[in-house]
Order: sequence, then structure tokens, then C-alpha cells
Amino acid sequence: MPIIDKTFFKFIIVGVINTVVGSGLMFILYNLFNVDYWLASAANYIVGSIVSFFLNKYFTFAVKEWTLSMVIAFVVNIAVAYFTAYGLAKPVMNYLLRHNPLKIRENAALFTGMCFFTGINYMGQRLVVFKARRNSEK
Repeated sequence: MPIIDKTFFKFIIVGVINTVVGSGLMFILYNLFNVDYWLASAANYIVGSIVSFFLNKYFTFAVKEWTLSMVIAFVVNIAVAYFTAYGLAKPVMNYLLRHNPLKIRENAALFTGMCFFTGINYMGQRLVVFKARRNSEK
């Protein structure tokens, strides 16, 4: 089974919806309300993850069953993807943009974290969260 197939493109569509809502919230909180880097990025993924779970479950991966283990796996996947992505993005952008103001470095880290998160999250949902359920329905 190839990694890039129709589920990947559906995941991207869901991601666009989540990005518009979640990243809009994140950048507004950070830039207009001066909310901390970690809190602003966390608000993005709390809101986006709720929408993502339902859209990816039913639309992207076409999983009909509902189990507590699926919800737990989804939450763990989101947490791992979030802390990995944003934990890497901030020091990388601080290093690469070290001669720029903090606001520029952190905005770049927020954007870079979004990109890292998307890849890590897709792989986790496809290979762990919804994999067994898709295979059992065939």
C-alpha cells in the first residue's frame, strides 16, 4: 500500500480546513493578544484536532467503528506530533534566524511547526490510529 494515495489527498483537504481555523486562531492569539508561543500553538491543535478526528475518521479513512482505544491513540498521536514538531521547530528557527527579532523567529517557528506537525500527524493517523480499523473492514 503506497503512502501517497487517495487518503493522503483527503487528509490534505481536511488539513486545509484545520489550518484555516486553527492557524488563524494561533496567529491571532500570538500576534494580537500576545499569548505565549506554546499556548497559542496548543490552542491551534486543540481546536483543529477535534475537527480533524471527525473528518479524518469518516471522510479520509472511512472508519465507521468508534472505540475508546481509537480516541486514545488519536490523542497520543496528536500529542507526540505536536511536541515533536514544535519542539524541533523553535530551536531550529532560533538558530537559523538568530539575527532576527524574537517575533520573527517565533512566527517562523509556528509556521515550521505546522509543516512538521502535518507530516508526523498524517503518518501516525494512517499507520497507527486508523490502520487496524481500515484493514479489518476489507
